[in-house]
Amino acid sequence: MQRTSLTKNPCPVARALDSIGDWWSLLIIRDAFDGVRRFGDFQRSLGVAKNILTARLRRLVADGILALEASSDGTPYQEYVLTAKGEDLFPVIVALRQWGEAHFYRKNERHSVLVDRHDNKRVQKIQVLSSNGKLLSPSETLVKKPSALE
Repeated sequence: MQRTSLTKNPCPVARALDSIGDWWSLLIIRDAFDGVRRFGDFQRSLGVAKNILTARLRRLVADGILALEASSDGTPYQEYVLTAKGEDLFPVIVALRQWGEAHFYRKNERHSVLVDRHDNKRVQKIQVLSSNGKLLSPSETLVKKPSALE
């Protein structure tokens, strides 16, 4: 089955998913935020086949989400680091984490938590706010299609 490209789709969600829409890519990005930088470390963390990991890393580099850099410890290895574009995915990863915590764990079931390094307290829930700071529900938003913008 051939993959359909969404790079020309008018929907920003579709275009984003064209780049990061499979679980391995999102888990690679999650690990990169957690400090994983080397191929072998990604492979150990994820347990993914090397060919799949290679393909996903290549795509993330080609899309400008990760960049290859010389090893930080002076060894001949290369490391994958998040670019500014990749770091912009942080709220996406946090939102997925918080959604998972809310819907896929039993009450009092233990799981990892995201905390602020400075005070060791849990990060507040991500919220969608209006331009004046009011909390918005889905029914209070509207997607304007390209034809409506012209």
